[in-house]
Amino acid sequence: MKIVISILLLGIASFLIGKWIKHKSLYPFMPFRYDFRKRRNTFLKTMELMKRTKAKTIVETGTSREGLRGAKSNGAATIVFGKWAKENNAFVHSVDINEESVKNAQAEVDRQHLQEFVQIHHSDSLAFLEDFNETVDVLYLDSYDYSNDPEVQKKSQQHHLEEFQRIEDQLHDNSIVLIDDCDLPNGGKGKLVIDYMLDRGWKILVESYQVLLVRDNFIFDEAL
Repeated sequence: MKIVISILLLGIASFLIGKWIKHKSLYPFMPFRYDFRKRRNTFLKTMELMKRTKAKTIVETGTSREGLRGAKSNGAATIVFGKWAKENNAFVHSVDINEESVKNAQAEVDRQHLQEFVQIHHSDSLAFLEDFNETVDVLYLDSYDYSNDPEVQKKSQQHHLEEFQRIEDQLHDNSIVLIDDCDLPNGGKGKLVIDYMLDRGWKILVESYQVLLVRDNFIFDEAL
């Protein structure tokens, strides 16, 4: 009986250790319980660059429809960047065409007391970006859900390319671009837009599930 109990306890311990190893939090920036898994490292690098460049205007396409509950599944970037904005006197514009997604994201923004630093826009992202006339320091592309359907993949990739093209003139030499869901079949959301950017003076800093890009002449001055 003791042997059986020991085996069970060992199994439970191994399971918990495995879960702990896989758990990728943004603690102490965010509570430890939230697991950002495959996005954790790129979020950290992006926020490091945001700090160094004193980013003030952050634009996100595709809002956090599950709030912080979606940290592991979709990244909860609206809240991550919103909290960063609150701590660094910046502002986040997040746009989504889905009314329910906008409603849920706004509810989380309210729960986290980020209303003064985040505005959720209910709009088609292409129309919103076309009319956006502020300089953009950080652009996060994460709209148009991807799937295993080749036609949906093509439409998502084209949509992200068009999003970038609509806002391209509002980016500057030290702008930062982060693209979500890139490590997916057929190149993910970033396939077309990344090729487009690389042909126009941008370079990849981090290439994983998310791809982080800056311009070739981005200033890596620690004094920024």
